[in-house]
Amino acid sequence: MKKEIHPKYELGTVSCACGNTFQVHTTVGDMKVEICSNCHPFFTGKQKLVDSAGRVEKFMKKYNRK
Repeated sequence: MKKEIHPKYELGTVSCACGNTFQVHTTVGDMKVEICSNCHPFFTGKQKLVDSAGRVEKFMKKYNRK
């Protein structure tokens, strides 16, 4: 590998709008994000899966499950 052409890979802090902070290795330094895994509805279990096409019911009917 060539020397002095790669960016520095250092420890950076990620700050979320909800107040959560954590450290990651990065080339850009500190970052601010709007949403993280602590406040995202999918990861917290608050998001409900909506099946508007009826695919789940079709699968259950096809395989005779209740």
